[in-house]
Amino acid sequence: QVQLVESGGGLVQPGGSLRVSCAASGNIIVINAMGWYRQAPGKERELVARITRGGSTKYADSVKGRFTISRDNAKNTVSLQMNSLEPEDTAVYYCNADAMTRQAPGAYLEVWGQGTLVTVSP
Repeated sequence: QVQLVESGGGLVQPGGSLRVSCAASGNIIVINAMGWYRQAPGKERELVARITRGGSTKYADSVKGRFTISRDNAKNTVSLQMNSLEPEDTAVYYCNADAMTRQAPGAYLEVWGQGTLVTVSP
């Protein structure tokens, strides 16, 4: 079984910065893509940023130029550096990974973390 654990959430002022991180653990063979999603109250979960094992990235238009996603393949971690934060960024941020495990070799399973709350407020 694979587990994803997020950390780094908290309260930040508008215009400030925050870095959230995610660590994958378990009987992992390899992780393909990893990403960050967020869900604000009353809204659907949306993609924030995604990164492949090779380093190709994709960002939501609303965060492009402000957020940067990165990963460490050796440690199976992914981070999201969030700059110039706005109140609209307030949400629970979830880590996501496509992982191949010993339990299901040859297939990628989608795994989600428990989420970490980011609140942007004066």
